[in-house]
Amino acid sequence: MAGKIPRQFIDDLLARTDIVELIDARVNLKKAGKDYQACCPFHNEKTPSFTVSQDKQFYHCFGCGANGNAISFVMEYDKLDFVDAIEELASLLHLEVPREQGHNNSERPPVSQEQKRSDYELMEQAARYYQQQLRHHANSQLVIDYLKGRGLSGQTVKDYQIGYAPSEWEALCQTLGKNPKQKQQLIELKLATQKDNGRTFDFFRDRLMFPIRDRRGRVIAFGGRIMGSDDNGPKYLNSPETRVFHKGFELYGFYEAKQAHKKLEQLLIVEGYMDVVALAEHDIKYAVAALGTATTAEHMQLLLRATDKVICCYDGDRAGRDAAWRALENALPYLKDGKALKFVFLPDGEDPDSLVQQEGKTAFEQRLGDAKDFIEVFFARLSEHIDLTQDAGKAKLLSEALPLIEKIPSEFYQESLLERLARFIGRTREQLNAKLKTPKQQKRVESQFKMTPMRTAIALMVQHPQLAPTVEYMPELASLGLPGLELFLAIQKQCLDNPQITTAQLLESYRERPEYGALTKLAAWPHQINDEVLEPHFQQTVKFIEDQCLNHRLETLLIKDKTQGLSFEERREYALLTQALKGSEVLES
Repeated sequence: MAGKIPRQFIDDLLARTDIVELIDARVNLKKAGKDYQACCPFHNEKTPSFTVSQDKQFYHCFGCGANGNAISFVMEYDKLDFVDAIEELASLLHLEVPREQGHNNSERPPVSQEQKRSDYELMEQAARYYQQQLRHHANSQLVIDYLKGRGLSGQTVKDYQIGYAPSEWEALCQTLGKNPKQKQQLIELKLATQKDNGRTFDFFRDRLMFPIRDRRGRVIAFGGRIMGSDDNGPKYLNSPETRVFHKGFELYGFYEAKQAHKKLEQLLIVEGYMDVVALAEHDIKYAVAALGTATTAEHMQLLLRATDKVICCYDGDRAGRDAAWRALENALPYLKDGKALKFVFLPDGEDPDSLVQQEGKTAFEQRLGDAKDFIEVFFARLSEHIDLTQDAGKAKLLSEALPLIEKIPSEFYQESLLERLARFIGRTREQLNAKLKTPKQQKRVESQFKMTPMRTAIALMVQHPQLAPTVEYMPELASLGLPGLELFLAIQKQCLDNPQITTAQLLESYRERPEYGALTKLAAWPHQINDEVLEPHFQQTVKFIEDQCLNHRLETLLIKDKTQGLSFEERREYALLTQALKGSEVLES
């Protein structure tokens, strides 16, 4: 990937990005000495073990081991791939990401970034085409009348960029598919379909079109709704998955909700596109919808990162309650302290669209205010077909509830659920607490990673690149084969060649190499060495390594002397090594 985006641009991007400012916008950081701390956003914990260093431009969690630079954080937190993370950081700084000419076959990803960019541009063109057709097609008045009949204003239609797919078979293909390459791209993005005879026709026809945007606002798919009877096909037709669209990770209306609110106090999950836009019409601009699939774990993680309160709104029938249960199960691992999950079940035959039009914003939001807490839904579901007057029923409830309770990171919620469960089955909370198998926080990284002198030297230089010129650069030692020495010398040369290099930039240059994992751990190692003695400590460690190299060579010559004999030059080298090592012992004493 480094061949696609110039290395110099990546280094400049890291130099311009303040990792503290970047992370603080997503996670509430607090000053702790010269660093910043917070509860880790990547695993469940009750006390802060997530540290961000402004000096190193590096973050590290002592609980789960997550670490890296600004690029790594955006990749992990926003669930973006490497190039998308670069583009996200660049957009925050209002920079255009350059691309190198040429190619690199050995590192070429399955889908090139040039292809992705072209795909996003084509999807945006399709969205504009559908919007244009809404105003200028022969069926425009019928479509506009339909939208007005559904209670939607022109402003809401504009805000959500709703459009119209013409009824003709090849309208989009003829407009955007001017040549075979463009037609093939339309097929690959599921905007068009090709028959066995080679004829290409539009995937969406005579439908109201809802552009689906990703977290960065790019059009990645469409939802199409018929405006007549269901005899003309399914009511909703969603884009199939493509190389830019994965429905289990995206939510309709999420981007628009973020744009409408500086801080999202709550988010409402509904089932359809029309529900989202109808609520927005009544100034309820915090609704999102899953894209023709159940609410996934990825959806719940995304929502509970974006807000502290998620309300799930479903039909009150069996299908709605089953959907609510799946959402609840998927949300459990993300219910940290301060996060709320609630459920609203609608009257039979009603949906958010119809209800908000009947009763208005105030009454509808009152329903949301009366939403059931997830704990109530949790036990209502588990005890639905269980006879709690019998020991067998109590045992079954216990066996089904405990594994789910164990998934919840919040100690408060765990205790609340255990108290309720204890009352149901006639046990004390203490008895149930003993059965809870909540995994212990992972051991701290420093206890897992044994520090040797070589690792210490590399760690200090990675964390403090300015130490590199304080010891002599001796590439000739690499031939001695001491483990880690070749890496130490490579990093030292990199620091010498780039005097202003930072820890974040240094690590980034190793991202695609096997040493990356070890280097990120060494970058996170808390060395506890005062700044005043850091340089002499580093020099002494490197001197110890040099002596190790001399001893290693001396032992090699000694073995050869006993087995094969030494040449004149080797005997001379042996004498010089012995003298040098004795000199080191005198100096150290």
